[in-house]
Amino acid sequence: SCAVAALVALSFSGAIGLTFLMLGCALEYYGVYWPLFVLIFYFICPIPHFIAKRVSDDSDAASSACRELAYFFTTGIVVSAFGFPIILARVEAIKWGACGLVLAGNAVIFLTILGFFLVFGRGDDFSWEQW
Repeated sequence: SCAVAALVALSFSGAIGLTFLMLGCALEYYGVYWPLFVLIFYFICPIPHFIAKRVSDDSDAASSACRELAYFFTTGIVVSAFGFPIILARVEAIKWGACGLVLAGNAVIFLTILGFFLVFGRGDDFSWEQW
């Protein structure tokens, strides 16, 4: 079915993103594991959306403000995830090549998270809430 194909594609893209992150850490030339802290950003990125979805219902005028606040916090989390490896490279804690790999991994992972919510967040009978 279409949802299963979407789930397989999202899993594959998530694996590619994590591979970029691991390459930025584990290659012998780089060898520093500080960039793994961006995993925290991956885990906390969907939390504002979940809270806004739980708190607001669509008939309420305040739900729009709650949703906008969730978008604001999510944007801050995503920007922080991109800024973190750049700051690490600026202070020479990691090399710039590792920073590039981590940034590529960030782009793939966050697009995967966005794709997950676009595919499974519609609220139809086959939604992410079943997972």
